[in-house]
Amino acid sequence: MSYLDFLYSLGDFAHQLFVVFPYSAYTIPRSGSSLESPHKKMNLKAAETEAASADNRSEPQVDSESKKSLQQEESHRALVSTKPPPRGFGDEIFRLCTAPEDVSSLLASNPEITPNEAWDQLYGKGSDSGPGVTNAIVNGAPPLERLERAARCGKWGENRPSDLFLEMYHDALTTLDEDLTQGVVSPSLMGSNGVMPLTVISTIPDIVRHMANLIVAAEHDVLIATNFWQNSEASKYITDAIRELSRRAEGREKKVVVKVMYDRGSVRQVFDQHHIVPEKDYAGKAVGLPKPSEIPNVDLEVMNYHNPLLGTFHAKYMVVDRRIAILQSNNIQDNDNLEMMVHLEGPIVDSVYDMALLSWHKALTPPLPTANRPAATETPRCFDSQYNTEDETQNGYNHNTPDEPYPEHTTSDPHYDATISAEVRRVQASVTPLPGESRRAAVTKHLNHTTNKDFTPLAEHLVSDSVVGEDPEKIMTPYVKHQPHQPFPMALVNRPPYGPPKNHDVKNPQNAAWLAALRCATRSVFIQSPTLNAEPLLPAIIDACERGVEVTCYICLGYNDIGELLPMQGGHNEMIAHRLHTSLSEEARPRLHYHWYVAKDATAPLHQGKRQRSCHIKLLVADWKVAVVGSGNQDTQSWCHSQEVNVLLDLPEEIAEQWREALEVRNQNTGLYGLGSNEDGVWRDAEGREADEAIGIDPGRFSWGKGIMGAVKRLKGTGGF
Repeated sequence: MSYLDFLYSLGDFAHQLFVVFPYSAYTIPRSGSSLESPHKKMNLKAAETEAASADNRSEPQVDSESKKSLQQEESHRALVSTKPPPRGFGDEIFRLCTAPEDVSSLLASNPEITPNEAWDQLYGKGSDSGPGVTNAIVNGAPPLERLERAARCGKWGENRPSDLFLEMYHDALTTLDEDLTQGVVSPSLMGSNGVMPLTVISTIPDIVRHMANLIVAAEHDVLIATNFWQNSEASKYITDAIRELSRRAEGREKKVVVKVMYDRGSVRQVFDQHHIVPEKDYAGKAVGLPKPSEIPNVDLEVMNYHNPLLGTFHAKYMVVDRRIAILQSNNIQDNDNLEMMVHLEGPIVDSVYDMALLSWHKALTPPLPTANRPAATETPRCFDSQYNTEDETQNGYNHNTPDEPYPEHTTSDPHYDATISAEVRRVQASVTPLPGESRRAAVTKHLNHTTNKDFTPLAEHLVSDSVVGEDPEKIMTPYVKHQPHQPFPMALVNRPPYGPPKNHDVKNPQNAAWLAALRCATRSVFIQSPTLNAEPLLPAIIDACERGVEVTCYICLGYNDIGELLPMQGGHNEMIAHRLHTSLSEEARPRLHYHWYVAKDATAPLHQGKRQRSCHIKLLVADWKVAVVGSGNQDTQSWCHSQEVNVLLDLPEEIAEQWREALEVRNQNTGLYGLGSNEDGVWRDAEGREADEAIGIDPGRFSWGKGIMGAVKRLKGTGGF
């Protein structure tokens, strides 16, 4: 950011603070404010009847067969959004998506330039997503010929994507017409393919355990990125793995290169958004990364990245040897969250790698050894026989009774596993009861891990052992291992950071994919997010329910409530649940299923402020066929400001079934016990009482005052990230 840009942002911030902020604070939507006035809510047939009346046309008389045909047609049309279709993406986007060039390959041939310079050489500086960007997402399903055009804009391998996938991908591409940088990836790498051998749906220790296993096995380089890095038990898994990597790399010809990027607010970022962190800072008490003297065979470089004022680097990913990529929901810190991570291999890794280079922006010192080793030129190893023996190809829940002791991998007693199957066995053993221990007690111990070692849900909220897992289909499976499968279509749907304190920057692949899912789904949409309040999202949920789609939302009660009450932040979760329910017609309201996160060992939601059982998963699945998973929340910050990285997945049927089982039954009780009222979405117990500490649907006119406390918590990394 230049000095003049900074002065402009400062002046704009003052305008927001002293003009927009007070106005928004006074006019912030109350609990009863609906998204659409009742007289405007009408179903498709009512709208057509009204139009016919206005045109002085009478309905034609039809025989029974014709009437039946018309009814079937109306039923089909009711599953399609009534909004106008968007324009297709331009020829230039088509050319760039089908071109052979990308930033990664240019850097490989010319390592002297920076990723930013490589982008400028290939695509020009592009438009600045700064003041004046007020583009709204345009909705509507593209015609089939546009889907074919979208299909030609990706490297899908042998399987053509489904139409639903292409509809979402098409809309993501249309956002690049005005600003190519919105994709945060070279256009020719946006659409790709790959395999997904593992999904983790569990606590942070289970995710960083997998990260640690990948790190110690690295041969060339590791890229680690997160929003908030805190010196913690979670970070020790990673720092210890880096130390172990250095030990294993002794005697190799070259050092292993490790890059770490995070967002810890610093005044230096006013003039240098991509600040290279000196050793005294990254090895200090707050971060706790190893000193160079501790890792002689690893070359470590650390960056602190933030786009002032509100452009948070919220992405969370890791790339190992340009062969494996993981996208995750968690930061590197200790908390009580349930999180989600996907492990990807194949050509899609090149896409994540390219995005990582663009995010780094500056010269890489030293360069990455895998610059000339594209993942697309190698066969994924995850399904090779040398990595999986015949008896290790089962899912985690087939290993609920280990034949031999599997000590848990901890920071004080590390046990690194060389295969995913071995990892699954070890983690599954940790939720398997010891002799004389109940399965519920084993699960509680696992969920407590670092921050709540002695916590047990209240007796009246304690789940029975039968629900936790006497039935094999209900056993908690933190690691969900997927059977060998063919590569399937994937695409990155990201958004860049946007610093100015206004909510205008909404036209990007991430938001477009989410909205397209709600518009084009024909049966169901599943959303899990810690928060849900983004203004463009709410009418899309309403529209989906009104046209017959079942929308299920799993939201965390109280997550960052205080911060979300700030003006222009959208409002707290219960207020939004109420707005959605009261905005729906009586016919459509039963199609909105609002659940509040309930942990696997409980029967009732706990307010996130208690820091005992919270959920931080970021996932959207349309028709249980196409998913968007990654770092993006369904809140104003992720929709309008933060840099996010997500992957669009055309899920194989077996993986979709495993996900659904894990999310609905195995790894949480949200679907069983978390359903809110059909009238207002609020959770209440059998006696009509709301959860302890819940704000309720009406936070008060000037509740935003408390939001300042929430903003401070965000800066400290304890709020809604």
